Amino acid sequence: MRLLLLSTMIVSLTLALSAQDAGRGAPAAGKAPAASSMTMTIPAFPDGSMIPVKFTQSAPGVATGEGTSPAISWTNVPAGTQSFFLHMHDMELARNKTTDDQPHWVLWNLPGTLTGLPEGVPKGSQLPDGSYQISATGPMYRGPGAPATGPVHHYMFELYALDTKLDVKPTADAFETRANVMKAIQGHILGKAVYGGLFRRTQ
Repeated sequence: MRLLLLSTMIVSLTLALSAQDAGRGAPAAGKAPAASSMTMTIPAFPDGSMIPVKFTQSAPGVATGEGTSPAISWTNVPAGTQSFFLHMHDMELARNKTTDDQPHWVLWNLPGTLTGLPEGVPKGSQLPDGSYQISATGPMYRGPGAPATGPVHHYMFELYALDTKLDVKPTADAFETRANVMKAIQGHILGKAVYGGLFRRTQ
């Protein structure tokens, strides 16, 4: 009798453990799998690598760039996205001893239906799709320009998916405009993607 009872307990325990193992990795009943995170790609250079000269600033007396913005694409856009905000900045530059770094591209109110930007976005405060842009240079993309005499600089591209369009207009100052955009996106961020590049001029 004791042997039969022990055998029954072993079988029951084995079945319970098998059911537990089978359920691992699968979503709980009634729950959908977690959505994939939004991702961004810049085909011109791998994430974390050197940015080609073509996409950097032009400067007299040095290997010059063309000041062309790179093509950018993104996937896995969150449901409900109404607009995008793209922020490119130089993480090594500190303005006036503050936490403000250099705004190389502040581009907002990109339509939520977009899946990327073409190479060579034209200059102008407002683009044909209704989006706005500004940088420390003016209403345009500002390519990297870290000097050869210093360290390699890190340039970060940050893409935000928003659940609204922003009621923000450009001002004459890129730092002020960026601060206004950053304030306006709070509470409206559905997703974020980040991509980085490096640059320093050659001697």
